[in-house]
Amino acid sequence: MDVVTPRSLDEALRRKAEHPEAVPIQGGTDLLVSLNFDRLRPETILNLSEVAELRGFGRENGSLRIGAALTYTEAMREPLAQLLPALAEASRTVGSPQIRNRGTIGGNLGTASPAGDALPPLFVEGAEVEAASVRGARRLRLDEFLLGPKQNALADDELILGVFIQPSGQPQTFMKVGPRNAMVIAVCSLALVVDRERGELRASFGSASPATRLVTAPLDEMDAFPDAVADAASPIDDVRGTAAYRRHALRILTRRALDRCRA
Repeated sequence: MDVVTPRSLDEALRRKAEHPEAVPIQGGTDLLVSLNFDRLRPETILNLSEVAELRGFGRENGSLRIGAALTYTEAMREPLAQLLPALAEASRTVGSPQIRNRGTIGGNLGTASPAGDALPPLFVEGAEVEAASVRGARRLRLDEFLLGPKQNALADDELILGVFIQPSGQPQTFMKVGPRNAMVIAVCSLALVVDRERGELRASFGSASPATRLVTAPLDEMDAFPDAVADAASPIDDVRGTAAYRRHALRILTRRALDRCRA
């Protein structure tokens, strides 16, 4: 197994073009688990930890750009936590302090797990994924990027650079059901925004469909929204919970999230 460590974004894209089979690594919180359990044995690992262009966040052409290497710990801090409070809440539920210090938003997107905690908060704020290769860069809506369980729309020679968001500034929250608050994969999760400016309710759930999904409704349909969210899900039975329980939990979480956002 070869480990390639580029020092700049240009070099990283060139290396990915030369080795399209290379598996990127940043924090390693997903990839190292697969390696340890022998689920994955790539010939080449592309270590992105030295690529400064992937770090941090800032304003770009009127949007907030979050680099793919932004960690959950950084997402919990001001001023980003004030701009994207649901993402900050979700980040607090991820793993342990050590995992939050290493795990990244880009890694969550790349893994494309239906249980990815960062995905519902990004969905409800209309995030677009920025992907690039030596051929150029492009943006994809999350529903275009997330194709199914651990499947995304990246081409073999592309890397995730970050996400673009226009924070709504509207009341929002994140909730998660699991055996405990952290160090656990969600049985189901929910991010919700009460957007009074656009007259819209937006909710996105995790662990209740093949890929994270977005559900919207007008503000005047608030009473019916918990049922709408539960009906939009397509959960399965597994070792962590039944499909029926997940639907029930989503209904309750939506109700509680609406109460929290209206408070």
